[in-house]
Amino acid sequence: MLPLPPSRRAALRALAGIGAVALGASACGPGHDTAGVASAPDGEETVTNGPRMGAEWESHARTFMSWPALDSVWAEDLPHVREDIARVARAIAEYEYVVMMARPGQQKAAQRACGRDVEVVPLEVDDLWARDTVPVFVEDDGKVMGVDFNFSGWGGKQVHTDDARVGATLLAKYGIPRRTAPLVAEGGSFETDGEGTLLVTESSIVNANRNPGKSRDQIEAELKRTLGVKKVIWLAGVRGQDITDAHVDSLVRFTAPGVVLLDTAHPDTPPDSWSRSSDQARAVLGSATDAKGRPLEIIDLPQPDLYKITGEGDDFVSTYANFYVANDSVFMPQFGDRKADRRARSILREHFPKRDVVPVRIDTIASGGGGIHCSTHDEPGKPVD
Repeated sequence: MLPLPPSRRAALRALAGIGAVALGASACGPGHDTAGVASAPDGEETVTNGPRMGAEWESHARTFMSWPALDSVWAEDLPHVREDIARVARAIAEYEYVVMMARPGQQKAAQRACGRDVEVVPLEVDDLWARDTVPVFVEDDGKVMGVDFNFSGWGGKQVHTDDARVGATLLAKYGIPRRTAPLVAEGGSFETDGEGTLLVTESSIVNANRNPGKSRDQIEAELKRTLGVKKVIWLAGVRGQDITDAHVDSLVRFTAPGVVLLDTAHPDTPPDSWSRSSDQARAVLGSATDAKGRPLEIIDLPQPDLYKITGEGDDFVSTYANFYVANDSVFMPQFGDRKADRRARSILREHFPKRDVVPVRIDTIASGGGGIHCSTHDEPGKPVD
């Protein structure tokens, strides 16, 4: 049995859910006193053949999702979060193949909820956070392989015995080659432009609860080798205030090489650490260049008014940045603030003009500290018929 979570993303309103990473204690190793753009230890970028982590807007073979299993996590909200997950799966299945992992005893119920357009496969899982439990996919020598980042329940904050095995069992089931990363991390920790640039928060990976004894430089070198990225842009993050230690996928997202959307708080948000955190994130991104030397264009992605949303809860994640890009489509949360929902959809349409932008209601997922991106994981490749 899983213990009741401390809250999956508590304090995300002061973090990614309210605006951005916080300026504060940095996880920098020796020689780093601020978060910012890191370079290789010798100051040179090494270009080699090897793995490549693609951008989310590239072609997908399928989307993996996970059926929430235990009422010890969701309690009376379990039926409602399952409704949300099924709603997301059905929406995505209109555009690409969806595989829902479900415990064998829950497979039939999951299939009924998701409908016949979603493939429900028997596989032991604990919770819905497929972004973090499914391996990170890279291409190497023309083949897709999964990099298992050794999911540990976000640094041991929760016990996820079955989710810790998803990396090995899922890849074996689909015959996808597996590599084990020399690091502990989660898929939500990484955001890439597909051209060698990686965005990461230090707090989510340069952290003793994942990678004790490893410096930022050491971790960066491992990320470059493992994912094939050439440049890592480091954001500070906040450690210990939410269960993920501040994943980047609720904060800032690429929409194209050189262009990022930055989560931005509503003007009526009560004063807290957000103003400093937003300034810090904007300053880092504003002075950064990507792997090809281009400056980044920063576009604000404003949050809804918390007094107008239909969801509730202290851990409610009201960021639109946790969207998911699928084949010919983008899936965004619909929070109930009609003006803000329309504005976010308009911004996403502007940046993904050839894709349908589909709003989906996810109030219970958001109240549990996550979003659509957190609950999905794309496999690159030719679409499955």
